[in-house]
Amino acid sequence: QGHVVRNWKVRWFVLLQDKLLYYKIEGGKKEPSPKGRILLDGCTITCPCLEYENRPLLIKLKTKTNTDYFLECCSREERDSWALDITGAIHAGHPVQVQELHRMKNSFKLLENISLHNIVERMYDSSTGIKLTRNLDQGNRYKETFTGSALVDWLISNSFAVSRFEAVTLASMLMDENFIRPVGVRSTEATRSSDPSEKFLDDSTALYMFAESSKKSTSSKEEVHFNISELSGTIVKQGFLVKQGHKRKNWKVRKFVLRADPAFLHYYDPTKEDNKPVGGFSLRGCLVSALEDNGVPAGVKGNVQGNLFKIITKNDIHYYIQASSKAERVQWIEAIKPLT
Repeated sequence: QGHVVRNWKVRWFVLLQDKLLYYKIEGGKKEPSPKGRILLDGCTITCPCLEYENRPLLIKLKTKTNTDYFLECCSREERDSWALDITGAIHAGHPVQVQELHRMKNSFKLLENISLHNIVERMYDSSTGIKLTRNLDQGNRYKETFTGSALVDWLISNSFAVSRFEAVTLASMLMDENFIRPVGVRSTEATRSSDPSEKFLDDSTALYMFAESSKKSTSSKEEVHFNISELSGTIVKQGFLVKQGHKRKNWKVRKFVLRADPAFLHYYDPTKEDNKPVGGFSLRGCLVSALEDNGVPAGVKGNVQGNLFKIITKNDIHYYIQASSKAERVQWIEAIKPLT
């Protein structure tokens, strides 16, 4: 977007370590000299930038002199790739931060105090919430809907997630807990996928809407009670992992807390605000082992992403758990083994 005349023009961009150059294009070729430059020292980046409702593919750069630049990309993939590389250039003097950015691109690390109820309340906000629009899907008209990619953008821009992978995980949780539901052929068919990572679509043609029951209070399930002593141990490790359910065999994000003296592993539903475990077991006599990533092991349903490990209790109950990376899987196994 131009600074004097606020129109939009095609420019050829070249990213250097400390600046972003842009060139005019004449006759399908870029001119030899740059039209302008954006100094990256002290720059802040906003992506996705939702300041223009009809332009969802924007990156916003604010220089240290408070000059705003709006850059529009051709696709979400291209936008996110440019944003990652520009952010890396801004932090080029801090290689640890750059490594962390690339690690976050394909991993999830949800907020410790995440509340789906809070997210939904923010989504409903008339000024800052998700924009509801009318959409047409295979001849059917739907009112007050939003696309999968619009929700992913909204979750990232409101700091509920730092990557698209993480936002899709959150959106899947919203759908699993019946806060939102798919409408139209594309998004509805995706829910039949056996792969949990493909049930919610980060796509501009997949439609979703608020579930009618999302504003109503749902009847609480039978609570699971735990002995106070098993929750009194010292916390050794905690974090978010994906666990396969015992009955429906579906995969859900759970917060796991590993305790010693006494040794127990409990897991919590991050959508609940009461901070009570929904499950747990003693580690005494347990076996824990990593599972191979080539193929789906017996007892595991769905096309999982890998990084699986299994815990077998002394009562022969099998727990299948998925980490976000091989390194994280190793860390959990090494933390659990001494307590068995």
